[in-house]
Amino acid sequence: MAAFPTADELARQTRDVLGRLGVRLDDVAAADGDLVARSAVTGQELARLRAHTPAEAAGIIDAAHQAFLRWRAVPAPVRGQLVREFADLLREHKADLGELVSIEAGKIRSEGLGEVQEMIDICEFALGLSRQLYGLTIASERPGHRMMEQWHPLGVVGVISAFNFPVAVWSWNTALALVCGDTVVWKPSHKTMLTALACQALLARAAAKAGAPEALSALLLGSGSAVGNALVESPRVPLISATGSTRMGQTIAPKIAARFGRFIGELGGNNAAIVTESADLDLAVRGIVFSAAGTAGQRCTTLRRVIAHESIADELAARIAAAYSSLPVGSPLADDTLVGPLIDAAAHAEFAAALDAARADGGEVLAGGERVLADTAPDAYYVRPALVGMPAQTAIVRTETFAPILYLLRYSDFDDALALHNAVPQGLSSSIFTLNLREAELFLGPQGSDCGIANVNIGPSGAEIGGAFGGEKETGGGRESGSDAWKAYMRRATNTINYSTELPLAQGVEFV
Repeated sequence: MAAFPTADELARQTRDVLGRLGVRLDDVAAADGDLVARSAVTGQELARLRAHTPAEAAGIIDAAHQAFLRWRAVPAPVRGQLVREFADLLREHKADLGELVSIEAGKIRSEGLGEVQEMIDICEFALGLSRQLYGLTIASERPGHRMMEQWHPLGVVGVISAFNFPVAVWSWNTALALVCGDTVVWKPSHKTMLTALACQALLARAAAKAGAPEALSALLLGSGSAVGNALVESPRVPLISATGSTRMGQTIAPKIAARFGRFIGELGGNNAAIVTESADLDLAVRGIVFSAAGTAGQRCTTLRRVIAHESIADELAARIAAAYSSLPVGSPLADDTLVGPLIDAAAHAEFAAALDAARADGGEVLAGGERVLADTAPDAYYVRPALVGMPAQTAIVRTETFAPILYLLRYSDFDDALALHNAVPQGLSSSIFTLNLREAELFLGPQGSDCGIANVNIGPSGAEIGGAFGGEKETGGGRESGSDAWKAYMRRATNTINYSTELPLAQGVEFV
């Protein structure tokens, strides 16, 4: 396992990376700040920042609204040029921003770089979209009339993001919102504030070069509910896009609904893979191990349940256990690491408590589950991914634990496998490993997976930006990123134009 940086080395590395990204730490840090930025790599404090007050939040939202009033009148292809400038800066600074993601969130190097590439990809998607914000021409029943549908900018978009994808999810929303003519107010996780400052600095540079309004994008910092509520409850924020737990969504969704706002919720996931008796086990094991152990199990699309046919379950378990035993766990800043740290002590406590609950339900830990590197990094939390054989889908299996725990369940009949798969409150991502065409098509059809994402012969994680991302049930029902997700960031207007000299009414109504 690779050596860890010393506290001084990591602090210097962080300061240097931030500087190259356009953030002078001395300018934003506050010795008496109530927010602590830490590195998941070592657990050490990197900086203290000051939280915004509700009054400051209101001022930031008002400034974003004023910027929207100007930005909405800019032609969409011109708005796309701002996103192009931002993408160019991301390419230029990909290595530094990826490294900052690794330092703060604990992602391994390839995942940190991959997250920045995802930002570049969504910017390219949004740039092309800026010339394709199309409406419809609709046949009118009245002679001399034309009907059409237009899409107009919506307003200020509030983005609430989580620590596990500290930059990519914000970019999904922001790239689309900007080309749609909206402005953005972003409340990042208080666990990943430095990456947010860096993204904001890069976007501000792009906006200045493109001649866009200064308040086009803004940050709100805070760890409690006060700042978040200021964003969620503001009538000047017609859309809130929030990524987090189901519990968080249950708290904020009623507040948004009470003012008739829009809500994109990317909430809990409890993703499963059905592995059938015909599956290519070599392929399945590779897909399962990445999906379950990647990002230390801290993806919303992490694989948390394997539902294996009884004829191959033992062999599959043995293969996964062997793969887990060989996974390099260590500093995410080392090139040979595949599993980095949990984000903090609370995440480790949930990991340990879930394993205890699984054992109490009759589960057997078949591999992993222990904390490692406690002597080397006592303030950070590294664990070996756990594989747990379960006798049934108990309450703990139906609960999302944001950590690398993979529960193994068995089935004999395919209908039973589908029932197990769908018998959880969450509905984000899913997959099946099979060489049986009928099983694959059943899984993808209306009687199959009830998730927003359903894959065949790949795991549930690793979505591309071209497709709409989101889920059903307690996952929230929202969609971000590709396909026609852009429509959530705009308002629809149906127009009827009378170019005749008559005034016929619809449905044959006469009113003389």
